[in-house]
Amino acid sequence: MTRDIALLKALAEVQALAVSLSITTLNPRLQRILEPRTSSPARRLKAVEALARNGIPVTVLIAPVIPGLTDHEIPRILKEARSAGATFARYQLLRLPRSVKDLFVDWLERHAPERKKRVLARIRDTRGGDLNDSRFYRRMSGEGTYATQIRALFKTSAKRFGLQKATETLSTAAFKRDLPAEQPGLFEERASEHEHE
Repeated sequence: MTRDIALLKALAEVQALAVSLSITTLNPRLQRILEPRTSSPARRLKAVEALARNGIPVTVLIAPVIPGLTDHEIPRILKEARSAGATFARYQLLRLPRSVKDLFVDWLERHAPERKKRVLARIRDTRGGDLNDSRFYRRMSGEGTYATQIRALFKTSAKRFGLQKATETLSTAAFKRDLPAEQPGLFEERASEHEHE
């Protein structure tokens, strides 16, 4: 993302762009086994800093929040995101649709067997007893006691670190369409084809 910072800055100057960047964990070891081949937490925070320094509005998305594994990091992630220059934050609870569920359970067995039972129990607590809930609003935030605790932790922390300012309204005023001077309409073109038959 920072590779295109000049272009992003130009778009931000006319309110045509805001950036949302995800951070799952600040633990480098956990990040390497949870999200291999992705940018480290430190590099993501440096990206937030570089974007913010260039006047580009940045939202940090804590996603996925994994109950019993990463949820305790919410306050620290928000603190670091704010220090780096983010102005808004959101979160999304872990979703385990279809075969993703089996992949995640297998991942827990291999990388966190001592936490598997607790993590799965907490996920079920946020998903009405199942590991997934596909209902539109609930699939992002969950429901139940543990989901309520996560939501409260997020809201309190976001308020504490000043990450409640939503991205300014974006504008399309600067967008221009370059059309040929004389572009025939669909039916004009067809009429022209019939004339040559």
